[in-house]
Amino acid sequence: MAKNISAFVFGLIFGLGLIIAQMTNPAKVLAFLDIAGTWDPSLALVMASALLTLGVLQRVFRPLSEPDQEQEQPACGNRKSGIDVQLIGGAAIFGIGWGLSGICPGPALVGLTTGLPGIYVFAGAMFVGFVLFNFLHRR
Repeated sequence: MAKNISAFVFGLIFGLGLIIAQMTNPAKVLAFLDIAGTWDPSLALVMASALLTLGVLQRVFRPLSEPDQEQEQPACGNRKSGIDVQLIGGAAIFGIGWGLSGICPGPALVGLTTGLPGIYVFAGAMFVGFVLFNFLHRR
């Protein structure tokens, strides 16, 4: 129960951070991605602060929860590591989708609360992609 409550609280903080940073605003994200035009570097500060926060929290909490190396399992069940065609292809598809829409998965989930139809279309396509990925990789 405590894990669920902490997951909810941290998810709520994450969502509020996305809203405050305007990462749920596709126009703001597209302005950040438009480095050849009217570039808005403010989201770079958001990303840098997120990485700094992650680094500090990992330094603090990782020593407290080191998993047993024999029991550690990859989240996706795949034991491969490194750069391969699937990684490059997935990153390219993600980047193209982000560049075309100005939305990525985290802000899309937060954006579902706005009632904008475009967000629902994006989130629906994202979940179809999840199902398609599971179908193709479980064979």
